[in-house]
Amino acid sequence: MNFFRAAWRSVRLAGMFVVAGTELIVRRPATREQRADWLHRFCARGLRGMGIEIFVEGVFPERGAVISNHLSYLDIVVFATLHPCVFVSKEEVRRWPVVGWMTTMSGTVYVARGHGGSAMRARKEMQAALDAGLPVVFFPEGTTSNGSQLLKFHSGLLSQVIGGGAPVTAAYVSYSFVADHGEGNGPEVSVAEDVCYWGDRHMLAHIFKFLGLRGVRAEVRFAEEPIAFSSDELHRKRAAVEARSAVAALGGREQVTERVHHF
Repeated sequence: MNFFRAAWRSVRLAGMFVVAGTELIVRRPATREQRADWLHRFCARGLRGMGIEIFVEGVFPERGAVISNHLSYLDIVVFATLHPCVFVSKEEVRRWPVVGWMTTMSGTVYVARGHGGSAMRARKEMQAALDAGLPVVFFPEGTTSNGSQLLKFHSGLLSQVIGGGAPVTAAYVSYSFVADHGEGNGPEVSVAEDVCYWGDRHMLAHIFKFLGLRGVRAEVRFAEEPIAFSSDELHRKRAAVEARSAVAALGGREQVTERVHHF
Protein backbone atom coordinates (compact mmCIF):
# COMPACT_ATOMS: atom_id res chain seq x y z
CA MET A 1 0.00 0.00 0.00
CA ASN A 2 1.39 3.37 -1.02
CA PHE A 3 0.79 6.09 1.60
CA PHE A 4 1.07 8.98 -0.83
CA ARG A 5 -1.30 7.34 -3.30
CA ALA A 6 -3.79 6.77 -0.48
CA ALA A 7 -3.47 10.38 0.68
CA TRP A 8 -3.94 11.79 -2.83
CA ARG A 9 -6.93 9.60 -3.55
CA SER A 10 -8.43 10.51 -0.17
CA VAL A 11 -8.27 14.18 -1.12
CA ARG A 12 -9.83 13.45 -4.52
CA LEU A 13 -12.57 11.34 -2.94
CA ALA A 14 -13.33 14.05 -0.39
CA GLY A 15 -13.64 16.52 -3.24
CA MET A 16 -16.04 14.21 -5.04
CA PHE A 17 -18.21 14.03 -1.92
CA VAL A 18 -18.26 17.83 -1.72
CA VAL A 19 -19.26 18.18 -5.38
CA ALA A 20 -21.88 15.42 -5.16
CA GLY A 21 -23.28 16.77 -1.92
CA THR A 22 -23.52 20.26 -3.38
CA GLU A 23 -25.38 18.84 -6.37
CA LEU A 24 -27.88 17.21 -4.02
CA ILE A 25 -28.43 20.45 -2.12
CA VAL A 26 -28.84 22.55 -5.26
CA ARG A 27 -30.89 20.19 -7.42
CA ARG A 28 -32.79 18.33 -4.68
CA PRO A 29 -33.74 15.37 -6.91
CA ALA A 30 -37.39 14.70 -6.24
CA THR A 31 -38.10 11.38 -7.92
CA ARG A 32 -36.64 7.96 -7.24
CA GLU A 33 -35.34 7.83 -10.79
CA GLN A 34 -33.47 11.12 -10.38
CA ARG A 35 -31.96 10.01 -7.08
CA ALA A 36 -30.84 6.66 -8.49
CA ASP A 37 -29.28 8.43 -11.46
CA TRP A 38 -27.39 10.76 -9.14
CA LEU A 39 -25.97 7.79 -7.21
CA HIS A 40 -25.08 6.04 -10.46
CA ARG A 41 -23.06 9.01 -11.72
CA PHE A 42 -21.41 9.64 -8.34
CA CYS A 43 -20.28 6.02 -7.93
CA ALA A 44 -18.98 5.87 -11.50
CA ARG A 45 -16.83 8.94 -10.86
CA GLY A 46 -15.61 7.43 -7.61
CA LEU A 47 -14.49 4.15 -9.17
CA ARG A 48 -12.78 5.99 -11.99
CA GLY A 49 -10.96 8.15 -9.46
CA MET A 50 -9.80 5.07 -7.53
CA GLY A 51 -8.59 3.35 -10.67
CA ILE A 52 -10.87 0.32 -10.25
CA GLU A 53 -11.91 -1.72 -13.28
CA ILE A 54 -15.17 -3.64 -13.52
CA PHE A 55 -15.65 -6.78 -15.56
CA VAL A 56 -19.15 -8.15 -15.93
CA GLU A 57 -20.78 -11.31 -17.22
CA GLY A 58 -24.47 -11.24 -17.99
CA VAL A 59 -26.86 -8.32 -17.92
CA PHE A 60 -28.02 -6.17 -15.01
CA PRO A 61 -31.81 -6.77 -14.99
CA GLU A 62 -33.94 -3.78 -15.85
CA ARG A 63 -36.62 -4.72 -13.31
CA GLY A 64 -37.13 -6.70 -10.14
CA ALA A 65 -34.72 -7.45 -7.31
CA VAL A 66 -31.02 -8.31 -7.51
CA ILE A 67 -29.47 -10.35 -4.71
CA SER A 68 -25.76 -10.88 -4.24
CA ASN A 69 -23.07 -12.03 -1.85
CA HIS A 70 -21.58 -9.22 0.23
CA LEU A 71 -17.86 -8.56 0.67
CA SER A 72 -17.37 -4.84 1.22
CA TYR A 73 -18.79 -1.34 1.15
CA LEU A 74 -17.31 -1.38 -2.35
CA ASP A 75 -20.08 -3.75 -3.50
CA ILE A 76 -22.61 -0.93 -3.37
CA VAL A 77 -20.39 1.37 -5.41
CA VAL A 78 -19.86 -1.35 -8.02
CA PHE A 79 -23.54 -2.21 -8.48
CA ALA A 80 -24.56 1.46 -8.56
CA THR A 81 -21.91 2.13 -11.20
CA LEU A 82 -23.34 -0.56 -13.45
CA HIS A 83 -26.94 0.62 -13.39
CA PRO A 84 -29.22 3.12 -11.59
CA CYS A 85 -30.84 1.18 -8.76
CA VAL A 86 -32.13 1.37 -5.18
CA PHE A 87 -30.36 -0.33 -2.28
CA VAL A 88 -31.69 -1.81 0.92
CA SER A 89 -29.38 -1.08 3.85
CA LYS A 90 -29.22 -1.47 7.61
CA GLU A 91 -30.83 1.29 9.64
CA GLU A 92 -27.54 2.32 11.26
CA VAL A 93 -26.26 3.75 7.97
CA ARG A 94 -28.93 6.45 8.12
CA ARG A 95 -27.19 7.91 11.20
CA TRP A 96 -23.67 8.00 9.74
CA PRO A 97 -22.33 11.56 9.29
CA VAL A 98 -22.54 12.80 5.69
CA VAL A 99 -22.83 9.29 4.24
CA GLY A 100 -26.17 8.72 5.96
CA TRP A 101 -27.62 11.89 4.52
CA MET A 102 -26.35 11.05 1.06
CA THR A 103 -27.67 7.47 1.12
CA THR A 104 -31.04 8.76 2.28
CA MET A 105 -31.10 11.34 -0.50
CA SER A 106 -30.21 8.63 -3.04
CA GLY A 107 -33.38 6.74 -2.12
CA THR A 108 -31.98 3.95 0.06
CA VAL A 109 -34.54 1.76 1.84
CA TYR A 110 -33.55 1.10 5.45
CA VAL A 111 -34.18 -2.03 7.49
CA ALA A 112 -33.69 -2.32 11.26
CA ARG A 113 -32.36 -5.88 11.46
CA GLY A 114 -33.42 -7.79 14.53
CA HIS A 115 -36.60 -5.76 14.92
CA GLY A 116 -39.81 -7.64 14.26
CA GLY A 117 -41.72 -6.45 11.21
CA SER A 118 -38.89 -4.32 9.85
CA ALA A 119 -38.77 -6.17 6.54
CA MET A 120 -42.52 -5.85 6.15
CA ARG A 121 -42.34 -2.11 6.76
CA ALA A 122 -39.64 -1.85 4.09
CA ARG A 123 -41.85 -3.70 1.60
CA LYS A 124 -43.85 -0.58 0.72
CA GLU A 125 -40.73 1.41 -0.13
CA MET A 126 -39.19 -1.44 -2.10
CA GLN A 127 -42.41 -1.89 -4.03
CA ALA A 128 -42.52 1.83 -4.83
CA ALA A 129 -39.02 1.62 -6.28
CA LEU A 130 -39.93 -1.48 -8.29
CA ASP A 131 -43.07 0.22 -9.57
CA ALA A 132 -40.91 3.14 -10.71
CA GLY A 133 -38.94 0.72 -12.87
CA LEU A 134 -35.82 0.67 -10.70
CA PRO A 135 -34.06 -2.57 -9.74
CA VAL A 136 -33.76 -3.08 -5.98
CA VAL A 137 -30.44 -4.50 -4.78
CA PHE A 138 -29.87 -6.17 -1.42
CA PHE A 139 -27.53 -8.64 0.24
CA PRO A 140 -29.36 -11.51 1.97
CA GLU A 141 -26.29 -12.49 4.04
CA GLY A 142 -27.01 -9.36 6.08
CA THR A 143 -23.32 -8.70 6.67
CA THR A 144 -19.98 -8.85 4.87
CA SER A 145 -17.42 -11.64 4.80
CA ASN A 146 -13.90 -12.26 3.50
CA GLY A 147 -15.25 -14.32 0.62
CA SER A 148 -14.04 -17.68 1.91
CA GLN A 149 -17.62 -18.90 2.19
CA LEU A 150 -21.15 -17.78 1.44
CA LEU A 151 -22.99 -17.07 4.69
CA LYS A 152 -26.54 -18.12 5.50
CA PHE A 153 -29.18 -16.05 3.70
CA HIS A 154 -31.80 -14.24 5.77
CA SER A 155 -35.31 -14.67 4.47
CA GLY A 156 -37.12 -11.49 5.59
CA LEU A 157 -36.48 -9.14 2.67
CA LEU A 158 -36.55 -11.99 0.20
CA SER A 159 -40.02 -13.08 1.26
CA GLN A 160 -41.29 -9.51 0.94
CA VAL A 161 -40.02 -9.24 -2.64
CA ILE A 162 -41.41 -12.65 -3.60
CA GLY A 163 -44.73 -11.72 -2.01
CA GLY A 164 -44.89 -8.64 -4.19
CA GLY A 165 -44.45 -10.74 -7.31
CA ALA A 166 -41.14 -9.21 -8.42
CA PRO A 167 -38.57 -11.38 -10.21
CA VAL A 168 -35.39 -12.03 -8.23
CA THR A 169 -32.10 -12.30 -10.12
CA ALA A 170 -28.94 -13.72 -8.56
CA ALA A 171 -25.60 -11.96 -8.86
CA TYR A 172 -22.11 -12.64 -7.57
CA VAL A 173 -19.34 -10.12 -6.92
CA SER A 174 -15.65 -10.85 -6.40
CA TYR A 175 -12.39 -8.92 -6.38
CA SER A 176 -8.86 -9.53 -7.55
CA PHE A 177 -5.66 -7.71 -8.39
CA VAL A 178 -4.59 -7.18 -11.98
CA ALA A 179 -1.31 -9.06 -12.36
CA ASP A 180 0.66 -6.21 -13.91
CA HIS A 181 -0.25 -3.78 -11.11
CA GLY A 182 -1.37 -5.71 -8.05
CA GLU A 183 2.10 -7.10 -7.37
CA GLY A 184 3.21 -3.60 -6.43
CA ASN A 185 0.97 -3.66 -3.37
CA GLY A 186 3.37 -5.87 -1.43
CA PRO A 187 3.29 -9.51 -0.29
CA GLU A 188 1.35 -8.70 2.88
CA VAL A 189 -1.66 -7.37 0.95
CA SER A 190 -4.56 -9.67 0.09
CA VAL A 191 -8.07 -9.36 -1.26
CA ALA A 192 -9.55 -11.07 1.80
CA GLU A 193 -7.95 -8.65 4.25
CA ASP A 194 -7.51 -5.40 2.35
CA VAL A 195 -10.34 -5.27 -0.20
CA CYS A 196 -13.03 -7.17 1.66
CA TYR A 197 -14.33 -5.29 4.70
CA TRP A 198 -15.56 -7.56 7.48
CA GLY A 199 -15.27 -8.29 11.18
CA ASP A 200 -14.22 -5.59 13.62
CA ARG A 201 -12.10 -3.52 11.28
CA HIS A 202 -12.07 0.25 11.64
CA MET A 203 -13.78 1.56 8.52
CA LEU A 204 -11.80 4.77 7.99
CA ALA A 205 -8.47 2.97 8.44
CA HIS A 206 -9.57 0.26 6.03
CA ILE A 207 -10.71 2.78 3.42
CA PHE A 208 -7.44 4.70 3.65
CA LYS A 209 -5.37 1.56 3.13
CA PHE A 210 -7.67 0.44 0.33
CA LEU A 211 -7.21 3.76 -1.49
CA GLY A 212 -3.47 3.10 -1.57
CA LEU A 213 -3.84 -0.17 -3.48
CA ARG A 214 -3.14 -0.59 -7.18
CA GLY A 215 -4.78 -2.80 -9.77
CA VAL A 216 -8.04 -3.63 -7.99
CA ARG A 217 -10.51 -5.34 -10.28
CA ALA A 218 -14.18 -6.06 -9.54
CA GLU A 219 -15.94 -8.94 -11.26
CA VAL A 220 -19.73 -9.21 -11.34
CA ARG A 221 -21.77 -12.12 -12.68
CA PHE A 222 -25.52 -11.96 -13.29
CA ALA A 223 -27.70 -15.02 -13.76
CA GLU A 224 -29.29 -15.38 -17.18
CA GLU A 225 -32.79 -15.80 -15.74
CA PRO A 226 -34.59 -14.88 -12.49
CA ILE A 227 -34.64 -17.55 -9.78
CA ALA A 228 -37.45 -20.08 -10.20
CA PHE A 229 -38.53 -20.54 -6.58
CA SER A 230 -40.32 -23.78 -5.76
CA SER A 231 -42.74 -22.11 -3.35
CA ASP A 232 -44.20 -18.75 -2.35
CA GLU A 233 -43.31 -16.24 0.36
CA LEU A 234 -44.96 -18.39 3.03
CA HIS A 235 -42.09 -20.86 2.72
CA ARG A 236 -39.48 -18.21 3.28
CA LYS A 237 -36.76 -20.48 4.68
CA ARG A 238 -36.88 -22.69 1.60
CA ALA A 239 -36.73 -19.64 -0.64
CA ALA A 240 -33.65 -18.39 1.22
CA VAL A 241 -31.89 -21.72 0.67
CA GLU A 242 -32.75 -21.67 -3.03
CA ALA A 243 -31.58 -18.07 -3.36
CA ARG A 244 -28.28 -18.90 -1.69
CA SER A 245 -27.78 -21.84 -4.05
CA ALA A 246 -28.39 -19.59 -7.06
CA VAL A 247 -25.78 -17.06 -5.89
CA ALA A 248 -23.31 -19.81 -4.97
CA ALA A 249 -23.65 -21.35 -8.43
CA LEU A 250 -22.51 -18.07 -9.99
CA GLY A 251 -19.53 -17.99 -7.67
CA GLY A 252 -18.41 -21.33 -8.99
CA ARG A 253 -18.16 -20.17 -12.58
CA GLU A 254 -14.70 -19.49 -13.92
CA GLN A 255 -14.63 -16.61 -16.35
CA VAL A 256 -15.96 -13.10 -16.71
CA THR A 257 -15.90 -12.16 -20.35
CA GLU A 258 -17.22 -8.66 -20.90
CA ARG A 259 -15.35 -5.56 -19.80
CA VAL A 260 -17.32 -2.49 -18.79
CA HIS A 261 -16.02 0.65 -20.50
CA HIS A 262 -18.87 3.11 -20.06
CA PHE A 263 -18.19 4.47 -16.58
